[in-house]
Amino acid sequence: MDVASGRRKASLVLKGGTIVNVFTERTEVGDIAIEDGCIAGIGEYDGLINADMTGRYICPGFIDGHIHIESSMVSPPEFEKAVLPHGTTTVITDPHEIGNVAGCQGVDYMLKATEGLSLDTFFVMPSCVPSTGLDESGAVLGPEDIKPYYENPRVLGLAEVMNSVGVVAGQEDLMEKLKEAGSRGKVIDGHAPFLGGNELNAYVCSGVWSDHECSDAGEALEKLGRGQWIMIREGTAARNLEALMPLFEAPYYERCMLVTDDKHPGDLISMGHIDYIIRRAVAMGADPIRAIKMGTFNAAQYFGLKDRGAVMPGLRADLAVLEDLKEFRVAAVYKNGVLTAREGVCLGAGKDMGSAGKAASDLEAAFPSVFDSFRMDEITLEDLVLEQKGTMERVIQFKPHELLTEERLVPWQDTPGMAPGVSLEQDIVKAAVFERHLHTGHKGLGFVGGYGLKKGAVATSVAHDSHNLIVVGTNDWDMVLAANTVRKNGGGLAVAAEGRVLGELALPIGGVMSLLSVQEVEERLQALKSCTRELGISSDIDAFMTLAFVSLPVIPKLRINTYGVIDVDRQKQVPPSF
Repeated sequence: MDVASGRRKASLVLKGGTIVNVFTERTEVGDIAIEDGCIAGIGEYDGLINADMTGRYICPGFIDGHIHIESSMVSPPEFEKAVLPHGTTTVITDPHEIGNVAGCQGVDYMLKATEGLSLDTFFVMPSCVPSTGLDESGAVLGPEDIKPYYENPRVLGLAEVMNSVGVVAGQEDLMEKLKEAGSRGKVIDGHAPFLGGNELNAYVCSGVWSDHECSDAGEALEKLGRGQWIMIREGTAARNLEALMPLFEAPYYERCMLVTDDKHPGDLISMGHIDYIIRRAVAMGADPIRAIKMGTFNAAQYFGLKDRGAVMPGLRADLAVLEDLKEFRVAAVYKNGVLTAREGVCLGAGKDMGSAGKAASDLEAAFPSVFDSFRMDEITLEDLVLEQKGTMERVIQFKPHELLTEERLVPWQDTPGMAPGVSLEQDIVKAAVFERHLHTGHKGLGFVGGYGLKKGAVATSVAHDSHNLIVVGTNDWDMVLAANTVRKNGGGLAVAAEGRVLGELALPIGGVMSLLSVQEVEERLQALKSCTRELGISSDIDAFMTLAFVSLPVIPKLRINTYGVIDVDRQKQVPPSF
């Protein structure tokens, strides 16, 4: 207050910038006085240090309201290096990826690994580990497992309740989780694609107040009309922004926020994070200040983060300095009033590599089940034998840039040199999922379409949400080779063709994250994607992110996991051939 009133000089003043005001939805030119990590005042100030911001725009630091850090395939410190230079100063993460692998120890790892970062990392507790009774993960997180975490001030609520069928049916363990979070005044996030009518009423009545799965404006408007907040998602695999552009208009934008959900390292580095979504939205006609508000203030309001989300006296000095309100290039980032990123570089990050290595070693010792998560036998050709039970085969058909799939029924295919059921002409390849956490030996076999693979095989242990080992291919020999390469590495990605491994990336942290730097992971990932393109997969498809979601039995229409092919709408297993 002494600085705000002018009784003494501020430690730092950002001079003469054009300030984005999320309250009036206008801009104003002025100084921002910063003291003790907070914004003291806006107007005319002189500081002990003055930074000229003439011609620059200053807005609140961006907030991602729904992300799984594990999907970046890098450790939390490396994730920070990727997003902080893009103006993101706060994320709310759901650690259900590592939770499905290692249970409470996985969640504890993420809490510990995010301590002390410049990037503020808040958590919502995984609600569905496993996602449904038709999924097989490495752990189960029941109501009593989750409850103690609410004492942690960084835990804001219950994460995406993806078993909407179970909620509507009043499934006991889900009701306990919902009641506990609700009684504590915690947020409860949703995940309910296409849910509407009375079932939506029941879902909202249970306390679920948000949704990030809307893929068209009609669905979003129905959910808005029932009081839910809409998280507009634009990630690597699921890109719903264009379809949801009507939500940038009044009055809808007031209850919408911008999220990424899952995003690969290359997209974060080259395209951006929340700044990328804002840039795209503005290019498609959105008002830039409204878009900024949706990427900052709205998320802060929804999650009850009253100390951030606006350029306002008394709030944290979390600020993104932009070159303009069109391209939204982030020139500098201030976190708690400290310059933490400039011109795309996270300042001071990664200088003490000795300490970083020791920290990684300490974490490995503290969380052994996170770093030793593969318990399965070597895969053989016999494991891939799929018995033909009829003249028709059921194909899981991918939809471009969407997580949704369709059911495609075709006559049984027999092509010389290919696995039975595979047809390159009809873009159908074989798929297999192997349980890798508890040595159960369970497996599921089936077919996927629209993937584009013309030869060889692609394997990954990044397979939402249970992260078992999934492999697709044109022939069994290459499928065995690719899958066993991932197993040997303790998790990761692999591409094989004609009896040779073309590329691999080890992900030893739970089988989903690397120990390498974000730049190294991106280089290796790009090399792998280049291999997949040589095998026929279009550059318009993210070969690994697309594959990662084919095993998640909560997104319509068909999935494949260790139990076999799953009809999500009916929540039952269906045969791959009939």
